[in-house]
Amino acid sequence: MNVKNKIIVVTGGGNGMGREITLNLLKKGAKVAAIDMREEALIETKKLSGNNAPNLLTQVLNITDKAAVEKLPEQVIAHFGAVDGLINNAGIIQPFVKINNLDFDAIERVMNVNFYGTLYMIKAFLPHLLKRNEAHILNISSMGGFLPVPGQSVYGASKAAVKLLTEALYSELLYTNVKVSLVFPGAIGTNITANSGVTIPNMKDAEVNNSKIKVLPANEAAEQIVSGMENNKPLIYVGSDSKMMNLLYRISPLFATRLISKKMKSLLPE
Repeated sequence: MNVKNKIIVVTGGGNGMGREITLNLLKKGAKVAAIDMREEALIETKKLSGNNAPNLLTQVLNITDKAAVEKLPEQVIAHFGAVDGLINNAGIIQPFVKINNLDFDAIERVMNVNFYGTLYMIKAFLPHLLKRNEAHILNISSMGGFLPVPGQSVYGASKAAVKLLTEALYSELLYTNVKVSLVFPGAIGTNITANSGVTIPNMKDAEVNNSKIKVLPANEAAEQIVSGMENNKPLIYVGSDSKMMNLLYRISPLFATRLISKKMKSLLPE
């Protein structure tokens, strides 16, 4: 789906990859409804949109609030007249601890944002998208959605749920006007850790271990995502690490699991 003149909703549009996706879409001629729970972040996105600001609607909203999400399509349509696409980007990580030390408040928060928030948005917008001549839903999972990452077990489970939900949605909508894409980002230069209210233990060790990891700038990740959407790609692996680990995990799941476990060991308190 060519995004020019299309109306697209982006969650998490106030910062990081969501902001860059929003700005990328605007530069390509789309109209965007950027959703975020932080008003100050949306204000900054609006400033950065420059001359494209008239084509940007910002909406403060918590995607875990089902009642508020159910009202959102009417608000977007009232402003732009229609809606053609949905990009479910908003997500948070969990504290860097093992399952045994992860409290249920953190577990529920991660699942509510990453899985239920995505599901609420799909349920709210899909009836409207099915009325368009062409439309698109793009859901962002994670490399941790297909590969187990110790210390991010529930985050990975939430993103694996997004993966299977999206794959099922793709099959259900295969013969409709709504295309579906699933994104697996690797290491992207965003502030997701701070936005999730999480600190990384043993930070100095983490910096040493991650010094050889190529972190993809958020604007480059956004370009790959939007380009994949425009080309109706069902699966989009963003970053060389995501592509490599996907291949390695398919060839030897146990080897890949042990490799990631070794990399993460210094980050996890015993």
